[in-house]
Amino acid sequence: MKAGFYETDITPLIGMEQPGGYGKMYVKGIHDRLKVRAAVINDGKETVALVGVDTCVIQSAEPVKAIRTEIEKLTGIKGAGVLIGASHTHAGGPLFGLREDEYEDAPDLVKKLVSRYSTVPDPLYYKYFVGQAVTAVCEAYGRMEDVLISCGSGVEDRVAFNRRLKMKQGRTYTHPGKGNPDIIGPAGPIDPEVGVLAAWNKKGELMGCVVNYACHGTTNYGAVTADWIYHLEKRIQGAMNPDATVVFLNGASGDITQVDNLSMSEREVGEKYSDFVGSRVGAEAVKVMVTAEKADSFPLACRQEFLKMKRRKPSKARVEKSLGIVEDGLEKSRFDTEWTFAKELLITDYLVNKKPESEVEVQGIQVGPAVFLANPAEFFCQLGLDIKKGSAFPLTFVVELANGSCGYVPGEKAFSPEGGGYETVLTSYSNLETGAGEKIVKASLDIAAVFKPDKVPQPPRVKEAASPWNYGILGPDLD
Repeated sequence: MKAGFYETDITPLIGMEQPGGYGKMYVKGIHDRLKVRAAVINDGKETVALVGVDTCVIQSAEPVKAIRTEIEKLTGIKGAGVLIGASHTHAGGPLFGLREDEYEDAPDLVKKLVSRYSTVPDPLYYKYFVGQAVTAVCEAYGRMEDVLISCGSGVEDRVAFNRRLKMKQGRTYTHPGKGNPDIIGPAGPIDPEVGVLAAWNKKGELMGCVVNYACHGTTNYGAVTADWIYHLEKRIQGAMNPDATVVFLNGASGDITQVDNLSMSEREVGEKYSDFVGSRVGAEAVKVMVTAEKADSFPLACRQEFLKMKRRKPSKARVEKSLGIVEDGLEKSRFDTEWTFAKELLITDYLVNKKPESEVEVQGIQVGPAVFLANPAEFFCQLGLDIKKGSAFPLTFVVELANGSCGYVPGEKAFSPEGGGYETVLTSYSNLETGAGEKIVKASLDIAAVFKPDKVPQPPRVKEAASPWNYGILGPDLD
């Protein structure tokens, strides 16, 4: 079995747009370098690439298609075998929003709302990202060598929390505020599993690893950063090998952050808490790697399915009301929350009328006893747990925000009267049909069912039952 790793730099320039919200924000400083990190694995028959990107969201399926096409041309790795996941740092580069060609035929007001008042990708950074992603995979491919592979999982349950809380008035709020007396409890679970796939060279050195964990990258430094993933990488490299490549793939964390709304402690933001999250997840990943047995052969497989999803369309009454709010806000320079989501509704109305359906890729990549099941949504945690529960694999790692973007995808229950919360609001980013989450779960499990799970390697066993240790049968001495 062979594997190779490589990383490239995608740090944006100061002054570029910084995604993470529905309005304009700009890069004001650089805390740490952003990267594309690639792991390429070959079993002699199949080759797959697992790619982690320090970015909030990959703009759409278009750059992924361009990356895959070039990789296949240069290496022969087929598109279904290339998984590209966004880490979801909210302090990344301008790789999110509508490209100019996606709204060039829009009404003038919509063009103005997108270009002047919404996050948009930078076309030069967009091309730079595509090139750097291709380079990372091709260089990893060229650096493949004989390896041993290990895989396993651990538990880290102290750093991630469901940000959606049930309230006494019967609805669900996103981030209702620490100490809010109307909180009943979490509206959903967390997923504490830390999944790890690692490759070791013939000297026994860690070449690189892939880590899967479910938590937003929202510790918010005020400068460009990979967020807690930066500290995850530092801890693993410090413990195992400073030259190891750490590929991070985010789990189903559409409703999961590092903020504990049930605690009265200070809000968990800034470098202190970025280090806290990254160090604890990194430490657990190290424990998994030093515990898991290694194998020199694992079967690889890959598969993808493209789902057609309807998009939610706003009513004419809501569009008319939103138009009034937007025009009034533009006239009075009033850009509050009501204006922001009215703006989003007008853009959504244009997009859904232009394209009433969206194509959603669901992908599966098997590495022996582990399967990575990926989708482009900010996927709710319970849906990810449903996939894990239904999978026959010993290790099932769900990857969100992979191979494009289709916005928040909650379970259908979130759209019921007791549901609600920010993630269910209709925007240009999130507008898939209410049952999209359950369809992605089904497609993921259908893909996993096609693969044949391998067994997790176990430590060597003794050949026969042993006799007692001759010292161990002595005692007790009482005189």
